[in-house]
Amino acid sequence: MHSHLRHPAEHHSSARHSTGRRTRTFSPRVARRLLRMAAVALLLLTASPLGAGPAAAAIGGSFSDEFTSYDTSRWSKADGWSNGGMFNAGWRADHVWFNGGVMGLNLDTATCPSGCSGKPYASGEYRTNDLFSYGRYSARLKASAGSGTVTSFFTYTGPSDGQPWDEIDVEILGKNTWQMQTNYFTNGVGGHETLINLGFDASAGYHDYAFEWGPGGSINWFVDGRLVHQETGSRGPLPTHPQRIITNFWPGTGVDSWLGPFQYSGQRTATYDRVQYTKY
Repeated sequence: MHSHLRHPAEHHSSARHSTGRRTRTFSPRVARRLLRMAAVALLLLTASPLGAGPAAAAIGGSFSDEFTSYDTSRWSKADGWSNGGMFNAGWRADHVWFNGGVMGLNLDTATCPSGCSGKPYASGEYRTNDLFSYGRYSARLKASAGSGTVTSFFTYTGPSDGQPWDEIDVEILGKNTWQMQTNYFTNGVGGHETLINLGFDASAGYHDYAFEWGPGGSINWFVDGRLVHQETGSRGPLPTHPQRIITNFWPGTGVDSWLGPFQYSGQRTATYDRVQYTKY
């Protein structure tokens, strides 16, 4: 689900679009795709001044971050804006924290609504300054349980980087933390969701989630070193553009059939122990 959108994904939802006298009902997948496209458009308006071209980002090399502190040379905290659409939180830099070798993303109502871009909730997003190409991407994380939320680790690029919308996803839906959802977008076209049964509760402890994105034409997803899913392009072309590495945690709105309904009962937190990238 990416911050330049987001995040992201699909599973049963419906929306109606009025065109004068006629009302068209979109399929759940198409409805969610339209929501994400609208979120990307809003991001582009809020993330850069009108008339300004996208800033060129460097292509990063291999690294491993144990999250002992905020490394401003590599990462940035999203602050003061919202993806809009299905994302029902504004990103706040003070909702990304570091303690004891762990990076946490808090979801709560602090500073809302005035400081949450008009949204009722605030949450955290942490993203790389550089773009990254083919390689192995991994995160050791503990997801947050609770209907209506998404804990994510993914890569993304889009018009704000002067490129088409490409994305590769690892998402854990709080309504069922015994599963992981994979997906990818190429030139803005997604719809490649797959649910993976983990065999454990992702909110009960830390586990390693990874994907290998190779120039040979495949994306392989791994959980604790075990191959759990592969995409070879048979369901649509694979991403080709360098992307940013992003983690975020957010509540949804208007997508209850996918995420489940969200009811706020107090602060929730998703935590990350490590993010690593090995260049191919």
